[in-house]
Amino acid sequence: MDDTTIVEALLLGILEGLTEFIPVSSTGHILLAGHFLGFESTGKAFEILIQLGAILAILSVYAARLWKMALDLPRDRATQRFVLGVLLAFLPAAVIGVLAYKIIKTVLFETPMLICTTLILGGIVLLWVDRWATRPRYHDATRYPLSVYFGIGLFQCLAMIPGTSRSGSTIVGALLLGADKRSAAEFSFFLAMPTMAGAFAYDLYKNYDALSAADLQIIGVGFVAAFVSALFVVRSLLNYVSVRGYSLFGWWRIIVGIAGMIGLFLFG
Repeated sequence: MDDTTIVEALLLGILEGLTEFIPVSSTGHILLAGHFLGFESTGKAFEILIQLGAILAILSVYAARLWKMALDLPRDRATQRFVLGVLLAFLPAAVIGVLAYKIIKTVLFETPMLICTTLILGGIVLLWVDRWATRPRYHDATRYPLSVYFGIGLFQCLAMIPGTSRSGSTIVGALLLGADKRSAAEFSFFLAMPTMAGAFAYDLYKNYDALSAADLQIIGVGFVAAFVSALFVVRSLLNYVSVRGYSLFGWWRIIVGIAGMIGLFLFG
């Protein structure tokens, strides 16, 4: 493992942490950045496994709240209902992720132009939804109707296409189904925990035998970088979107998508 690879892994890890929980597609960003850097990981496992850093970041920020939920779960119906809602939202992506795993990793992950296109289209959708004039009906992420939780889960399946964004698809889905901007982002945090943990576990299972010691070291560097940078985002995002909404992220997606297309045309 040379110094250049370590620096690339560090930069990609930081990029993962900064973009995982905002609706811009962390996977799309690190796949595009890796393409132009010439970074190659075994089985594209690096791009998935470093998400563990982001998972631990959100777990650390929400530790007290999650612990309270765990204590209340055996006896509190509201907590039981919310956990059921998270599981309902997680289920569609879990099923499709397993069934379409090979296509996702060998075709969609290897198509940079598709990533640029979905970044742009997703940015346009995000700008439209952010300005959509409707009065939100739901303001507490733990009290959505079960049908809304499942609907958000269906929207999350769009994130199987890199560049779409897991957080972006869940936030857009929540907004369209009547949630306000803050609770939509917060539920995206909660849904990220089982979704990203499941993706991590399944990808590790599929690629573990092919990973070398050098691969694991590179993943470790990316993991630490993702953890540190994700902490910053998780602690600041809810307050930001409550005041300013999501338009900044929509424009960012469009700019990155266009810049990626220009880079592909110029450099291949």
